[in-house]
Amino acid sequence: MRLMRASCRRGTAACPIRNCDQRGWKAEQPAGRWGGAGRPAPTRQCSISGVLPPSLPAMAHAARLLAALAALLAAAATGDARPSKIAVVGAGIGGSAVAHFLQQHFGPRVQIDVFEKGTVGGRLATISVNKQHYESGAASFHSLSLHMQGFVKQLGLRHRREVGGRSAIFNGENFVLEETDWYLLNLFRLWWHYGISFLRLQMWVEEVMEKFMRIYKYQAHGYAFSGVEELLYSLGESAFVNMTQRSVAESLLQVGVTQRFIDDVVSAVLRASYGQSAAMPAFAGAMSLAGAQGSLWSVEGGNKLVCSGLLKLTKANVIHATVTTVTLQPTEGKPLYRVRYEDEAGTGSDSYDIVVIATPLHLDNSSTIAFEGFDPPIDVVQGSFQPTVVSLVHGYLNSSYFGFPDPKLFPFANILTTDFPSFFCALDNICPVNISASFRRKQPQEAAVWRVQSPQPLLRSQLKTLFRSYYSVQTAEWQAHPVHSPHTPLPRFTLHDQLFHLNALEWAASSVEVTAVAAKNVALLAFNRWYQDLDKIDQKDLVHKVKTEL
Repeated sequence: MRLMRASCRRGTAACPIRNCDQRGWKAEQPAGRWGGAGRPAPTRQCSISGVLPPSLPAMAHAARLLAALAALLAAAATGDARPSKIAVVGAGIGGSAVAHFLQQHFGPRVQIDVFEKGTVGGRLATISVNKQHYESGAASFHSLSLHMQGFVKQLGLRHRREVGGRSAIFNGENFVLEETDWYLLNLFRLWWHYGISFLRLQMWVEEVMEKFMRIYKYQAHGYAFSGVEELLYSLGESAFVNMTQRSVAESLLQVGVTQRFIDDVVSAVLRASYGQSAAMPAFAGAMSLAGAQGSLWSVEGGNKLVCSGLLKLTKANVIHATVTTVTLQPTEGKPLYRVRYEDEAGTGSDSYDIVVIATPLHLDNSSTIAFEGFDPPIDVVQGSFQPTVVSLVHGYLNSSYFGFPDPKLFPFANILTTDFPSFFCALDNICPVNISASFRRKQPQEAAVWRVQSPQPLLRSQLKTLFRSYYSVQTAEWQAHPVHSPHTPLPRFTLHDQLFHLNALEWAASSVEVTAVAAKNVALLAFNRWYQDLDKIDQKDLVHKVKTEL
């Protein structure tokens, strides 16, 4: 949900925090949820233009060349051969991205086995409705998702054409905020209801994003971090670490955002993205709110094409099996790990030099993978995940429930909710993953495909509340995000010498791009540890160190 399309001293419509073409920082105000019709924006040098890479394809090509050269130099300096076999557990965006990055660093001769018990893509998935496919997992990405942008360009995929629609926030009785087609009127409504809270929120989010974007430069220089706390500290020092221990509401109140704005707007955005409230930690909340302010995009044909494309590009060996045990084998020198798995044919096992766990280790406090032979035992964060149910309903919306007896007059394609009603978090009139040039969004009185996000499966009575009638209902239930809590300790990526947990970072913030950042970090961590390049791990004061290297 794109909020607060306003200009202020620290951010205008030309600022890349919200709209960035990644070439000259000259952007056009897009049509958006609170932006109204597009309008030209002034050219302005962004305050973080020195942080972001100016050319993503050139950066990716240079990174591949540098990685290959680094591998040769590291092998020559240490006398160590490259690993022969690497196991990746999970073929979602984390597993497919880390397989790609590992091959970049170690070279194409390394065998990479990717274990997946379900479908390639993980939480990037689609559902077929009436012979059309629709996103049922992560639906879109932020314009500053640089790793995802790089994957799409490298794979030759295209951005899906955006079909605009107006948004509103519903509190169970009426709409507390409605988007119009007029940009200035949207600004006036925000100011009239909430004063300058939307500007203060914007400035707070931009400050966080400016620091977070440093990670791309650190990774381009080969730096990695063995724990989530070390990574956050390198980006924002103690301020970022403290943001994982205090709530969104507490942080925003401290910078002058009103409680009413938090209750009406911030909570609605967090419910739509995480299914959680403003009591969640501030760092995860800032990542979510950044997505609400930027232009969004998705992949033509489905976002899951990124995962399958990366695995095909890497020529990884995808094994459809459930990994049950990872055992440390007694060896001289570098350790070996025995991975045991179960598939339709029975059980099997194989040995690997490096193992990357790219799937949650704890769902409802029960480990899905056993670790044996480790002394001390492997310690992972105990925690639960937020269940999210996505229901794709093909039918006629009950606009009367939202205060519009005549469905022809219902103007919204996207509805977010505050804490009430509690049975659903967001409702969207969605488009298929393949959009033709002649495609148009269904009119309110026509049967359309609606995506309903809810914490629990919708009851028949709840479906009748939202829809006058419907042809079909198809659901997908996800353990979508960790239940973020200020009391959850920050886990480590490194579980053992060459055993890594990629999903550790989602305990600080959870999104597709954050997972891709974690994948790059783990690939660099494995590479640096394999060749004992310890100067590239957990370095402090990287802001000045990287400037010196430049």
